Amino acid sequence: MIRRFSLLPTAMLLAGLATPALADGTLTVTSWGGAYTKSQEKTYFEPFAKQTGVKVLQDEWDGSTAKLKGMVETKQVTWDIVDVEPGHALQGCDENWLEKIDYSKLGGKAAFIDGAAMDCAVATIVFGTIYAYDAAKFPNGGPTTMADLFDTKKFPGPRALRKSPKTTLEFALIADGVAPKDVYTVLGTPEGVDRAFKKLDTIKKDVKVWWTAGAQPPQLLADGEVVMTTAWNGRIYDAVKNSGKNFKIVWDGQGMDFNLWAEPVGSKNKAEADKFIAFTMNPDVMAQQSRYISYGPTLKAAIAKVPAEILPDLPTAPENTKTAFVVSSEFWADHDEELTERFNTWLAK
Repeated sequence: MIRRFSLLPTAMLLAGLATPALADGTLTVTSWGGAYTKSQEKTYFEPFAKQTGVKVLQDEWDGSTAKLKGMVETKQVTWDIVDVEPGHALQGCDENWLEKIDYSKLGGKAAFIDGAAMDCAVATIVFGTIYAYDAAKFPNGGPTTMADLFDTKKFPGPRALRKSPKTTLEFALIADGVAPKDVYTVLGTPEGVDRAFKKLDTIKKDVKVWWTAGAQPPQLLADGEVVMTTAWNGRIYDAVKNSGKNFKIVWDGQGMDFNLWAEPVGSKNKAEADKFIAFTMNPDVMAQQSRYISYGPTLKAAIAKVPAEILPDLPTAPENTKTAFVVSSEFWADHDEELTERFNTWLAK
């Protein structure tokens, strides 16, 4: 369950006690909750509030564009910065509900890794959509390939998958033998879409939970509700590192993607939003986030500052990218509506 209008008292208190004593204003940052937002609090929200005196308020969302677009269209914008996915950034630019990013104030687009500097959003992290399992459930050896996620005979037990066609369909094709580099070529055809859903048919009865919030997968594993689940890699890493869970990530076929800052058109606090984004684009600041969650930075200068002992757990580690694909924001911008409709119809059957 997504928590709406969830104001986190600790961050607010720290922001309110920040110096200077007279705050310059307030800023509402909307993100995804859980371990990811906690990493943002430590890396960005609290230090920014302390340095500037701007009070940082928080909200959460589930990635549905309806509310964000509605705010802009009705001129009732209450979010100043939103943590978005590339598809949101493309759509928001095309439909003019996201502000253009002024890269002249951020060191230029060349300062970022490929794909991170979009016209209407600037990425802070590279994350991987992977699947993970509870090692205690497989004492004789756990799954190692994407095909194993779909193999309920060899690896029995309930699964959880994201309630979205994005990455779910790609995973189905990879499990069915499509090379990661060819996944969008295949998915771009009617036959390829049929093939993905046919593969999903083989596992549908074993999917106990279709998750919608990033905090759900590690909790589902911890509660024993499922034996394996798709997830964002940082959430699993957090459960292992900070909660001592015996979970294992399977990197085979991971979908690499970005999370980005965007500013809705019509924000009442645009000056503070601009200051905040500039603050987060300091390499010394950005590099700190990988200490709290295993996502990779997007500034080239920040990558060099990540401690060596953290690198193997990042989605960008060479060993973890051998069979990876980069999630295509262009593909999903073109096909999200039709594939979501088909996905929801398939789920309801």
